[in-house]
Amino acid sequence: MWDQRYNEEGFAYGTEANDFLKSEYFRIARGGRVLCLAEGEGRNAVFLAKQGYSVTAVDLSSVGLQKAERLATEHGVKISTIVADLADYDLGSEAWDGIVSIAAHVPPSLRKKLHAQVISALKIDGVFILEAYSERHLEMDGVGGPPHKELLMSTDELKVELDGLDLIIATEVERDISEGKYHQGESAIVQVVASKTVKV
Repeated sequence: MWDQRYNEEGFAYGTEANDFLKSEYFRIARGGRVLCLAEGEGRNAVFLAKQGYSVTAVDLSSVGLQKAERLATEHGVKISTIVADLADYDLGSEAWDGIVSIAAHVPPSLRKKLHAQVISALKIDGVFILEAYSERHLEMDGVGGPPHKELLMSTDELKVELDGLDLIIATEVERDISEGKYHQGESAIVQVVASKTVKV
């Protein structure tokens, strides 16, 4: 599915970084190492690289990551890309100053495992930034997110899954999104910023 989507002309989710990431990235230590999960065509990774971060983008789609590399070149920056299924990918231990998850919707069992890895993979004072669609989005007109309820997220679930991090922001909001063809219109989302202040 993802190779097919990213093979379409243009960029499925645009080339501009996610608005929430743009408003919160400053919390990640300047010049630090950042991992972008399910990064697709690279819009968020390239934005972070332009801010001086050392960025690694991981995604299941080699087609998406090839476009990410081209986008980085067009913007005069470098990013590292890794083609991997998040079900099998090892995030490492105390390896990252920041981890970014924008619309990375995976089955609940994998999400719980992934978020447990996020906690251990962050360095002390590392920051996790997440935006995803919430269940309320199924009632809205905006385009975006998976159609299956179990793949959507809530702050209640994320607070449990991210136990071990200090939550700076944990909220569910409605906002207008304009990110390429597949994220458009009034949307219901969950937003989280969390930091790792003690070794877990």
